[in-house]
Amino acid sequence: MDVSIRAANVEDCKDIARMIMELSEYENIADQMKVTQRDLEQDGFSKNPFFHGVVAEVPEQHKTKEGHTKIGYALYFYSYSSFSGRAVYMEDLYVMPEFRGKGIGKALMSNVAQLGLAAGCNQLNFSVLDWNKPSLDFYISQGSVDITASMGYHHMRCEGEALQHLAQP
Repeated sequence: MDVSIRAANVEDCKDIARMIMELSEYENIADQMKVTQRDLEQDGFSKNPFFHGVVAEVPEQHKTKEGHTKIGYALYFYSYSSFSGRAVYMEDLYVMPEFRGKGIGKALMSNVAQLGLAAGCNQLNFSVLDWNKPSLDFYISQGSVDITASMGYHHMRCEGEALQHLAQP
């Protein structure tokens, strides 16, 4: 199957928002979905973007039964490790279910890795749900390691009222 991987542009935000919703449904967190197409347009394609993205696209003859040609995406941003320097964080990697197992996820992840290396990054970081064995197996097959197990790190979050409280002087 002919699939192209390319940098996302503002016109892709409608499809990215659709696929983010599909991902949130798969992860059983659709009720927590807050980001809109407009947020993606503002946050990814302004003068100082908060994220970057790549999309996987198939030709018209391979479009989904719903008519979609954009069938996967990865969102990423640059970060910094005080121990090892420049890093790239992959926030999402998603391929529509009917297109999985065809190398598209690997191509998206490889593209993010290439972009990170070109920017001088020496690590690619991301999170995966502990119950998502197919994704865990996929990432391990790509040479990734689970630093939760090996280094004892936990991914932490502060949000909502706790974030507001924390921000008070």
